[in-house]
Amino acid sequence: MKPQSNLTVNYPSMPELTARGMILGALITVIFTASNVYLGLKVGLTFSSSIPAAVISMAILRMFKDSNILENNMVQTQASAAGTLSAIIFILPGLLMLGYWQGFPFMETLLLCACGGSLGVLFTIPLRRAMVVNSDLPYPEGRAAAEILKVGSEIRKEEADGQGVAKKETGMKDIVGGTALAGLFSLCSNGFHVLSSEFSYWLHFGKAVT
Repeated sequence: MKPQSNLTVNYPSMPELTARGMILGALITVIFTASNVYLGLKVGLTFSSSIPAAVISMAILRMFKDSNILENNMVQTQASAAGTLSAIIFILPGLLMLGYWQGFPFMETLLLCACGGSLGVLFTIPLRRAMVVNSDLPYPEGRAAAEILKVGSEIRKEEADGQGVAKKETGMKDIVGGTALAGLFSLCSNGFHVLSSEFSYWLHFGKAVT
């Protein structure tokens, strides 16, 4: 008979799916989706929301003592859908240009977005192992978000152990400062009309003008 060992391993409890994380992730997703839709319709480009969402999540959940890297990862993963959902701005105008639609019916648009998002998630699940786990592609954006979460976890651990007297910066001030500066510039250009939102300069090359 094999001797029974009395050794027990106590793993730390790290909650991942929490109510505050889901609420924060949903709020960030709504804000970033609206921003992406506005930016995409204005200039034809969208921005990735994973990295700023990770920074915002770390800065806000840092106020809770039991927050951890898994919870932050759940929030940034939830918010990363903002860039994907905003891609609908390239599809619906195409339906109008093709003549299939004559407007934007709310319920039909809502159902179309919901079905498209659900199909995207369902197709991602079986393809994850082939495209992410067993792939040699580095996925730089995902690696960057992971490094940010790891740094935030290390900062939180140092503060919990009492090694850091002053709180280290997480990058939240840069995001808030950039947002405030962009909002001020937009207010002066589109609101007060004291600044121009764009400028042009003409170059003459013989008879050609660029």
